Amino acid sequence: MTMNERKTIDLEQGWEFLQKGITKLKNILEGLPEPQFSTEDYMMLYTTIYNMCTQKPPHDYSQQLYDKYRESFEEYITSTVLPSLRDKHDEFLLRELVKRWANHKEMDRWLSRFFRYLDCYFIARRSLPPLNEVGLTCFRELVYQELNAKVRDAVISLIDQEREGEQIDRALLKNVLDIFVEIGMGQMDYYENDFEVTMLKDTAAYYSRKASNWILDDSCPEYMLKAEECLKREKDRVSHYLHSSSEPKLLEKVQHELLSVCANQLLEKEHSSSERKLLEKVQHELLSVCANQLLEKEHSGCHALLRDDKVDDLSRMFRLFSKIPGGLEPMSSIFKQHVTAEGTALVKQAEDAASNKKVFVRKVIELHDKYLAYVNDCFQNHSLFHKALMEAFEVFCNKGVAGSTSAELLATFCDNILQKGGSEKLSDEAIEETLEKVVKLLAYISDKDLFAEFYRKKLTRRLLFDKSANDDHERSILTKLKQQCGGQFTSKMEGMVTDLTSARENQANFEEYLSNNPNANPGIDLTVTVLTTGFWPSYKSFDLNLPAEMVKCVEVFRDFYQTKTKHRKLTWIYSLGTCNLIGKFEPKTMELIVTTYQASALLLFNSSDRLSYSEIMTQLNLTDDDVVRLLHSLSCANYKILNKEPSTKTISPTDHFEFNSNFTDKMRRIKIPLPPVDEKKRVIEDVDKDRRYAIDASIVRIMKSRKVLGHQQLVSECVEQLGRMFKPDFKAIKKRIEDLITRDYLERDKDNPNIFRYLA
Repeated sequence: MTMNERKTIDLEQGWEFLQKGITKLKNILEGLPEPQFSTEDYMMLYTTIYNMCTQKPPHDYSQQLYDKYRESFEEYITSTVLPSLRDKHDEFLLRELVKRWANHKEMDRWLSRFFRYLDCYFIARRSLPPLNEVGLTCFRELVYQELNAKVRDAVISLIDQEREGEQIDRALLKNVLDIFVEIGMGQMDYYENDFEVTMLKDTAAYYSRKASNWILDDSCPEYMLKAEECLKREKDRVSHYLHSSSEPKLLEKVQHELLSVCANQLLEKEHSSSERKLLEKVQHELLSVCANQLLEKEHSGCHALLRDDKVDDLSRMFRLFSKIPGGLEPMSSIFKQHVTAEGTALVKQAEDAASNKKVFVRKVIELHDKYLAYVNDCFQNHSLFHKALMEAFEVFCNKGVAGSTSAELLATFCDNILQKGGSEKLSDEAIEETLEKVVKLLAYISDKDLFAEFYRKKLTRRLLFDKSANDDHERSILTKLKQQCGGQFTSKMEGMVTDLTSARENQANFEEYLSNNPNANPGIDLTVTVLTTGFWPSYKSFDLNLPAEMVKCVEVFRDFYQTKTKHRKLTWIYSLGTCNLIGKFEPKTMELIVTTYQASALLLFNSSDRLSYSEIMTQLNLTDDDVVRLLHSLSCANYKILNKEPSTKTISPTDHFEFNSNFTDKMRRIKIPLPPVDEKKRVIEDVDKDRRYAIDASIVRIMKSRKVLGHQQLVSECVEQLGRMFKPDFKAIKKRIEDLITRDYLERDKDNPNIFRYLA
């Protein structure tokens, strides 16, 4: 026999040798006294199998050895493993199963090494299941299929015990559930179908029982605390022994702060699929089923939490209800109702007492601050609650308040903040912050154009009478308004502020002109503010018969202005002028600060001791209303510069007036106010007129692009276009359409009167 020839090993002889090695392995696994495998033992077993598989046919025993490999597992399981498991129950069964599974994997590992040649060559060529899969399949078919239901029930029983507060061996459960996962060889079917489905049913039943008791016995905050604690514990359970194949996921996929107060720390890992299902069951039974009862609990529901400012409980309610499909809608609806009710109560308070009207805007700002903080903090900036807050404020911010609109009150509030000596005493930072909040409130007001007009009127008085406290604040609010409402909204106001700068330069040039032209002497100190008509509100310009002293002033300035431009026309608005007069009374000489109207009236008494109402009216060339106003301020108010006959508190056309030479006052310099004309009616009229133009322009724009359009669609597009500035009335739109038809901009369709055509 040559050295290359090898003695043939027959099947019985070879297997007898291998059987001894397998028996030794079984003894080691069973804990019987047996020495461990040495390298020499391993090499002898491996070589025997190698030789039996590489002999020439018919002595190639690869297939027979592959079958024997399976039979070895089946024999061991049948004779040893199953008997040890069948006589055990509950936790003892689980411990034995974990031990047997560990032994099985160890046996699989060793036998796979002995039979490695089969795996590398024979199995690969024949496309047979690999050896480790054969061993695992044996365990699954013989052990798992028989015992999985019994094992599952034992696991669920332990989980329920833990839910009731008992201590259990979590490591044991983790090891048992790993068997359900590993037995699937990469698939989750066995874990999901044989364990998870039943476990979820049990969870649902468990929490359904709990919820039905808690909802009756507990207040809403107590219930939510318990629900949140349950969710936290279920999360804890999942992390300890349920499968978590998809743990490292992006943070945003985690259920937003559902589980506990310290959610940020907990949400560093995403829940596995089984965790999500478990939590869904818990949430469904604890929250979804009882959602309405929870929200509407009489003394502790959502209304009560909002009423009592229970911030922590509201945060918890949001976290829990955000995980229920559609759970936040009823909560946001209650939030909207609550805010609307509080705002409406503020409106009623302001109507009941006139003093409350002055602080109405401040209280609305405080209300907005409070509930905006709720939206940002308790409700995590959720869009549903932003929408609810907006809709609530839109309801009461567009109600009339004691005869005034919110637009007017908001403009008045701004005026108090921005003028010198206003009722709102605030630091620069506080003013900026308050203005920011006012602009936010303006977003809720539908009549923004009305606010703009009231604001413009008040801005006029601040700028022209030097009542503005700070130019920077004036520009700041205009910037904020521009960002909120667009450039068109603030263009005129910005023009007014710029105009004042130009007017100061113009005055400096006028003073320089006077110093360079001694002949051009107005006789008195004169300051003229030249404004651009288009930027400022319109004022009545009467042809007041100025006193001779003032006529010369006007002529001097007109000559100066013509040197600068010949293409602009000056229109003098005397109603906005002021004048400082020296009054020589018998007790003492005093300086009187009056309007141009008042000054013109008083100067008449330099040449006449006594004048009748009609004489004053004729000489001044003013209307009845203006004459009554200025004479009342001079003869019936605090400072009686003129004596009136008869001495009554009202002015009538039969009255006569004399200069009161005995007038005196403790001050040497006094300001005699002229009662302001009620501008509200005028503002509203101006706004209505502007709205007519805006509606006309919108209709023409729409029709020009669309050519033909139905009535309903034209109206809705017009409302949409104009909605940023005001809420147009449907009747007003209809009226403007009729007017445009009359003026040949549009025509009705001959066949369908509800369709309009644009006439180019």
